[in-house]
Amino acid sequence: MQRIKYHLLVLTVFLLSACYNNGPITPDAWDLTEKQLDSISFSTTHHYSQNYNFVVYAKSLPLSDQPGEMAFDTLYVVEGERLVVADITTVPTDSIDSVWVKVARDQLTQGWIRESEMLEGVSPDDPISQFIDFFSDTHLLVFLAFLIVVTVAYGLYRLNRHESYIVHFRDIDSFYPTLLCLLIASSATLYASIQMFGAESWRHFYYHPSLNPFALPLHLGLFVASVWAIIIVAVAALDDVLRHLSGADALLYLGGLAGVCAVDYVVFSVSTLYYIGYLLLIAYFLFAIRRYTHAAHHHYVCGKCGALLSEKGRCPHCGTVNT
Repeated sequence: MQRIKYHLLVLTVFLLSACYNNGPITPDAWDLTEKQLDSISFSTTHHYSQNYNFVVYAKSLPLSDQPGEMAFDTLYVVEGERLVVADITTVPTDSIDSVWVKVARDQLTQGWIRESEMLEGVSPDDPISQFIDFFSDTHLLVFLAFLIVVTVAYGLYRLNRHESYIVHFRDIDSFYPTLLCLLIASSATLYASIQMFGAESWRHFYYHPSLNPFALPLHLGLFVASVWAIIIVAVAALDDVLRHLSGADALLYLGGLAGVCAVDYVVFSVSTLYYIGYLLLIAYFLFAIRRYTHAAHHHYVCGKCGALLSEKGRCPHCGTVNT
């Protein structure tokens, strides 16, 4: 027993007196040059830096051989060409834009351009960023709003006259189409809210997009998660529509559903910019849920053929009496 106590005491003293390893002596991680610090600061505020890739979507962009002035032997890069940021400098004497960026298409085609002029004619070389550009075009939204509202209003009128199935009005026995409309309306409202109240975080996301909602700030993560939810619910809605309807009825219903979703996107993304969208979203939720709950639903299944029935009794498909 005395021997065991002795060994425990020695072990305790050994553990408490163990040497602490401070690790190898390395230079300070923040012991950077002034140029490196400037690059980090620029990347923080402008969200891109050297070696960042862009795609030209303007008809052409002029490149000068020197920052601060446009030379006579100006080079041009044209739509569709890819550029890489080679250098960034400031020209305090430039009254238009003090930030000049050197971009290169290849070893022979490279030059300087004002940042403001460059950003108006390029998009990050990433499909997500380019998709954002497409749906953020104000002129496109206004045109789509007018075209979609007129087309959908006429289409719903025609469908209603022919007593076709229409989401929110003469719906099928599935909540997925209604849920899809509500998700798109909510996502459009959230998207516009981020544009208004989190513009810088959205700009950073634009330059460094991700489809992983857990790798983003909360508001951006919620938006990306809602996009994933839209895709999943859209697949479920498509499957349910094809299960309930067939042929022309299914095509008409899916066309009407696509039109309603398009109207939801345009109306809520635009109206939220004027703070009206929040009230409209609440009203739309109440309207959509009320319309669905008051619609006729199938609560029974035929015991012989498996057809959905709204009430017990004779099955209209196989004639079996269900009690």
